[in-house]
Amino acid sequence: MLEMKRDSNVPKAMMISPSLFFILLWALSTAPVGDAIWLNLPKTGTKCVSEEIHSNVVVLADYVVVSVDDGQTAPVAVKVTSPYGNDLHHRENVTYGRFAFTTEEAGNYLACFWSDNHTSATGEIVVNIDWKTGIAAKDWESVARKEKLEGVELELRKLEGAVEAIHENLLYLKSREAEMRSTSETTNARVAWFSIMSLGTCIVVSGLQVWYLKRFFQKKKLI
Repeated sequence: MLEMKRDSNVPKAMMISPSLFFILLWALSTAPVGDAIWLNLPKTGTKCVSEEIHSNVVVLADYVVVSVDDGQTAPVAVKVTSPYGNDLHHRENVTYGRFAFTTEEAGNYLACFWSDNHTSATGEIVVNIDWKTGIAAKDWESVARKEKLEGVELELRKLEGAVEAIHENLLYLKSREAEMRSTSETTNARVAWFSIMSLGTCIVVSGLQVWYLKRFFQKKKLI
């Protein structure tokens, strides 16, 4: 049975308790990672992938045509648009590529792929997309070389970045919740005023009807 011994030469500041160690492992395992997406493109038609991203977030994606049903590699066309419809990336007749940008507005960012009209392939085209956002799109190897980090220090740096990303996401959700609450309160106020106006209109119309009927019956000397 193995026994762990504490080295008296190791500073106390560098010792990590088991509970903290497992917390770090859990946080790193739940940190944002890149998503690998597989698309089967038909001979005609377009397939798109989208993700809702808030502003000031780095997006990095690599795409490559893996194969076609008949074993060939066919070129495709790709177009990436922002929530406002601005073109962020547009390529045609390519078998691989990369797009990278920093979001300027919040919303759904759309990446569409379709088969190039000049291809002679007859089957479905398989495209692999490695989509990364936020902390997952950061080049940690360059950070490690620049800041001379390694081992636990690098993992703690990644954890710090993941915590910052989570904090920013929570702030974004909080701002969205505040906007939705403001919209809901404004809508409720408008509905309340509309209900009051409708009730007032009904009361006025009812009073006019009673006055008209009373006057009519008085002229007819029925009352």
